[in-house]
Amino acid sequence: MTENSVLTKAPRTGAEYPERLAETTARAEAVAKVAREFADAVDGESRFPQETIEEARAQGLLGAPMTAADGGLDYGITELCRLLERVGRECTSSAMILAMHYSQALCLTRHADTDYLREFTRRVAQDGLLLASATTEVNIGGNTRSSTCAVRPVGNGRVGLHKTCPVISYGAYADAILVTARRDEDAASSDQVLLVVEAEDLQLERQRGWDALGMRGTCSESFELEATAGEDAVFGVLFETISAQTMLPGAHCLWASAWLGMATQAGLTARSVVQKAARKTPGTPPPSALRLAELEVQLQAMTDVVRSSVARYEAAYEDPETCESMQFAIAMNTLKVSGAEAVRKIVGDALVIVGISGFANHSPVSLARLYRDSIGPSVMVNNDRILLHTATMQLVSRGQR
Repeated sequence: MTENSVLTKAPRTGAEYPERLAETTARAEAVAKVAREFADAVDGESRFPQETIEEARAQGLLGAPMTAADGGLDYGITELCRLLERVGRECTSSAMILAMHYSQALCLTRHADTDYLREFTRRVAQDGLLLASATTEVNIGGNTRSSTCAVRPVGNGRVGLHKTCPVISYGAYADAILVTARRDEDAASSDQVLLVVEAEDLQLERQRGWDALGMRGTCSESFELEATAGEDAVFGVLFETISAQTMLPGAHCLWASAWLGMATQAGLTARSVVQKAARKTPGTPPPSALRLAELEVQLQAMTDVVRSSVARYEAAYEDPETCESMQFAIAMNTLKVSGAEAVRKIVGDALVIVGISGFANHSPVSLARLYRDSIGPSVMVNNDRILLHTATMQLVSRGQR
């Protein structure tokens, strides 16, 4: 198994320079160190990974996607994804929170089109604000491209909305939430806008807590959301455009990279156990060595799919026509499904290689937490739903690549 370094060339940011590579790696390692230290406590207590997020803030990483002019680090999608690979090796919850934050930060960086949104983007970068997302809603079946709730005028240049959210990950800890809603009360369910709601303008009434099998630190609770915001907190560009160009491909690349980090760690753990067994019988590989080689095939395949998909998005980043194409959407959907399936299989197979020591919660080579976390990707935005959406697109696709 190879350790996935954060050192990488990111075409948009000039990461080929040694100084930038060293700085990027140092920031990632600092966050990963804190994530590793508190991962067991975060999981055991099912609590928000405050320490890791504070370290990310201290390293300037919450504003990483923003431009240097706005106070950010000007990271491209490749750099963000390699960062998440590294943190994902240590704490799934921390990596997933950063992934979801970055998916929203990218929306601001690319689509902020009012004075308020542009100023808020600068505040995210300079103050390290944590962003959450409220795109799901009851009675829409997980379809983020449909809303029941609507933005309504409340006077004095402000708008309000009420949304019943089956999940807002770490919503109680976010400095602001980006919320989807119908443009107005007469709009169709697919005629959506995205708006920024800051914490002080937000009321969250908890409907269901979070005591889950895995990813316990994401605190993905259910809320009744009541909010007001200025009219200029609403993006002028339609949400369908934001979703196609940024939110959907960004989220899938970021999530899959965090999952690749999980898979990598499982592979490294399995390799260490097989190496230890091999030292006891020099010249005669243990039976588990064959299983380890098979695991390497799976991990290499996952690495290639995830990193090539990230590169595909990086290459298309400044090309709206490509990002909004059907084939690109199918590719990003495929990334999510394949990544979710691969991480569950890889961690599970690594657990079999490690054996009973990996099954134990407090073993030095335990994979118990990682295995529980690895189940989450297939059920968060259920794979069957994504596959059905992909099948629908394929029925009318002309098949161009």
